[in-house]
Amino acid sequence: QVQLVESGGGLVHPGGSLRLSCVASGSINNQVSMGWYRQPPGKEREWIATITIRGAADYADSVNGRFTISRDNSKNAVYLQLNNLKPEDTDVYVCNLFDRLASGRYTDYWGQGTQVTVSS
Repeated sequence: QVQLVESGGGLVHPGGSLRLSCVASGSINNQVSMGWYRQPPGKEREWIATITIRGAADYADSVNGRFTISRDNSKNAVYLQLNNLKPEDTDVYVCNLFDRLASGRYTDYWGQGTQVTVSS
């Protein structure tokens, strides 16, 4: 199995910054991408950003240039830099890994999430 462990969340004031980290471990077969999602309690996940194994990044329109996704392949890690944080950014942020199996099928793995709270 694949495990994803997030860190870096916390309480910040409006306008502040955080850097979220996610480290993957376990039986990754052929990673396609890693990404970040918001996970409001009791609601569906909302996609934020994805970065492929080759480093190509894609962002949701809602990011509006405030967030940056990056990765370190040597560590099987993905990061999300959150800048100019606003109260509406408050949420649980969840890490994703999209894997291509030896059979040719694909599967998603998810972390437990890290809490980001933006409040004065």
